[in-house]
Amino acid sequence: MTAKGALMLSEKDNVATLLEDVASGAEVLIRLGKGTSTVNARESIPFGFKIAVKAIARGATITKYGETIGSASCDIKQGEMVHIHNLEGGRGRGDLMKGGVR
Repeated sequence: MTAKGALMLSEKDNVATLLEDVASGAEVLIRLGKGTSTVNARESIPFGFKIAVKAIARGATITKYGETIGSASCDIKQGEMVHIHNLEGGRGRGDLMKGGVR
């Protein structure tokens, strides 16, 4: 069985972007530059979505492509999908601006 692929662009990243659909239990080959690592998917995750490459604690920063994209709204286990159900976005949030109402 061939490992499925995912991409990280920065060593700071704690998520990788899937290059194809991944079934629960599948081994995912994470590419970063010339290096690789693997993680097992804990659930089925569609193409283009994010997978946690390590455990992320509730409230911790989530980084993709070297940029902060938000924070974990709950604990996220390595191999879980990272999306709106467990990620609170921090970009384009007028409610987080100084004086904004939340």
